[in-house]
Amino acid sequence: QVQLVESGGGLVQPGGSLRLSCAASGLTSGYYAIGWFRQAPGKEREGVSCISSSGGSTYYVDSVKGRFTISRDNAKNTVYLQMNSLKPEDTAVYYCAAVQSFSPVHSMCVIIGQYDYWGQGTQVTVSS
Repeated sequence: QVQLVESGGGLVQPGGSLRLSCAASGLTSGYYAIGWFRQAPGKEREGVSCISSSGGSTYYVDSVKGRFTISRDNAKNTVYLQMNSLKPEDTAVYYCAAVQSFSPVHSMCVIIGQYDYWGQGTQVTVSS
């Protein structure tokens, strides 16, 4: 049984940092590309960042580029999202998702429908 579990969310002041983790079980992490997505209240789920199965390629949407960093440790079956310089507009539930792929990631990696497995989400609130 495949399971993705996000953790690391919380309440942080604007300008602060958080590191989200996505722990995978029931699959071989090195076979799957991982995407991070977020959904704010009243808005559609949107892609944030992706990382290839090897970790050799990454993608960021413009709104987080330069502030967020995605990484992975396949030995630990875990993908991370380091979020710095957080803004109130980053407030959302953050989800990780997995799709079997050995290809480099690019802008198409934020298409939600291609992902096979999803976590339950972790809340990130940026507020003073």
